[in-house]
Amino acid sequence: MSAIEPPLRVAIAGLGFGEKVHLPALRASAHSQPVALWHPRQERLEAACRKAELPGSSDFAALLDDPAVDAVVIATPPAPRFALARQALEAGKHVMLEKPVALCSEDAEELQRLALSNKLTVAVDFEYRAVPLFQQLEALIRSGVLGERYLVKLDWLMGSRADGSRPWNWYSQRSEGGGVLGALGTHAFDTLHWLVGPTRSLRAQLSTAIQQRPLPEGSLAAGSLAEGTLATVDAEDIALVQLELESPCGDPVPAQMTLASVARRGRGYWIELYGSGGTVVLGSDNQADYVHGFGLWQSQGGEPLRPIEPDPQWAFERTWEDGRIAPVERIHGWWSQAITQGRPMVPGLGEGILSQRCCDWARNGFCS
Repeated sequence: MSAIEPPLRVAIAGLGFGEKVHLPALRASAHSQPVALWHPRQERLEAACRKAELPGSSDFAALLDDPAVDAVVIATPPAPRFALARQALEAGKHVMLEKPVALCSEDAEELQRLALSNKLTVAVDFEYRAVPLFQQLEALIRSGVLGERYLVKLDWLMGSRADGSRPWNWYSQRSEGGGVLGALGTHAFDTLHWLVGPTRSLRAQLSTAIQQRPLPEGSLAAGSLAEGTLATVDAEDIALVQLELESPCGDPVPAQMTLASVARRGRGYWIELYGSGGTVVLGSDNQADYVHGFGLWQSQGGEPLRPIEPDPQWAFERTWEDGRIAPVERIHGWWSQAITQGRPMVPGLGEGILSQRCCDWARNGFCS
């Protein structure tokens, strides 16, 4: 693979998160630029291309044949990601993957082997690693404020799917990568691995609170069924997970994780880390934006928790009303620099495989 000079020329495959978040993030980046769009439905593609003033193709192979495309962001629903990523790597394109990176860890491992053999760089959009207060938390932990690590507790209780009238779609189907593990758990597992260490073992209890949802009008799944017919939901919307993590010095650290997408007025995202020397807590009850609104607290010894002011060294140069854009733009910068400098990408497929493996274990109930 020949060296690529910045800016990295990137095509976007998938026009949900891809159009709303990756497109403005790429346009804001000093290191990359969007050059094309892809979507399998021509009508949807044409509308997005007109709005973005970019060329596009509904033929993925033709997109990959374009020498003006250096890399591809794959932001489709989970099920087609593996095949699209494999095709892109075989065509010599660098890749950024949304998470879950695949439907099983074996597929993610195959992508890693292909990327290594073709000397290509794959990023995974674990954007919480790029959120300022999360970075500040990681630096605090690394400085040793916790002492010996005793316990980690992560609650992520959201109400995004608490409305039972929200239509059935791929998110409702386990076979399509739907469910709270893929949506939230992939991030949560990666955060625990980043802040504490890899998972040694886990036990999980998964449940589906809303077991039927109405088929959307015009759905292919509806076929000849009457509008409003209820379809079965088999993807989990609640996950209770107990883990044993491995600290940097090799000691086991117990952890507890609670995930929900059906928690009306849920408390949002909170991670608590307890150790022999102190406690640190990071959290937000902002259900409307999963990046804006976080606070950070610390306690040393037996002192009360006190708020920690944001450290400007981690601040974004620019923010948007949609809080997701700024951390994704930061990930894009890391990715393009890793490609240019020929160094490993973090977070990349190594981190994606560890996270996906935990999702696989959780769906099996346990791993020890």
